[in-house]
Amino acid sequence: MSVAKKEYKRITVKTLVDMKSNGEKISMLTAYDYTMAKIVDGAGIDVILVGDSASNVMAGHETTLPITLDQMIYHASSVIRAVDRALVVVDLPFGTYQSDPKEALRSAIRIMKESGGHAVKLEGGREVKDSIKRILNAGIPVMGHLGLTPQSIYKFGTYTVRAKEEQEAKELVENAKMLERIGCFAIVLEKIPAELAREVASQLTIPIIGIGAGNGVDGQVLVLHDMIGMTHEFNPRFLRRYMNLYEDMTTAISQYVDDVKAVEFPNDKEQY
Repeated sequence: MSVAKKEYKRITVKTLVDMKSNGEKISMLTAYDYTMAKIVDGAGIDVILVGDSASNVMAGHETTLPITLDQMIYHASSVIRAVDRALVVVDLPFGTYQSDPKEALRSAIRIMKESGGHAVKLEGGREVKDSIKRILNAGIPVMGHLGLTPQSIYKFGTYTVRAKEEQEAKELVENAKMLERIGCFAIVLEKIPAELAREVASQLTIPIIGIGAGNGVDGQVLVLHDMIGMTHEFNPRFLRRYMNLYEDMTTAISQYVDDVKAVEFPNDKEQY
């Protein structure tokens, strides 16, 4: 059953908890630049994730691992300048938090100070607990990320569904509860069985945002470029394309090329 959408002038971490309490689902999309973020924010999205997926869709890398902290700050700064309403969460990139809690805090502080972001997100459970606690103790909101964690792709060796086996599912639930207990304001669950995600969402008081985790969670996130069809090679089951911009843009650009070569652009009305 759908719940009437309440009007929020500004989304905060508290707003998201209130939305879960009220039964209102949370909408979340990625953005990496000013123009796209302006459109996404204006359309009423609740959370904008400046994801390390910029490594893939903006820079063309095969994985999220190559993107640097400086690059994430650049993308986040561009997004922040466009946003009036949404909560902006910024991914901590690979190598900036995994092994050293002090380095994790320095990285999070740089994101908050230099980009103006509202919160950070990082992947993992108990293995990054100390880093998360150090960041939280500095007053920086943290969103967790469990299930398929793309920064660990070489450890997993595959992008297939995680936590299908009982032991891994049990560990995921334990990690989710731990993340809530130490103070994370929300958790992303990526590519896990829908029933497991529903179980986690029902047991925790903080919002659970799913991507490939079914509809029993508190909200959904997708990569913007996938959702609007700018990318076309990536076709997971969980992705719904709301547009086919790849085809539309290809058609438009091809027409422009033809018009320029035929001297049909610019016409008399399009020159001074």
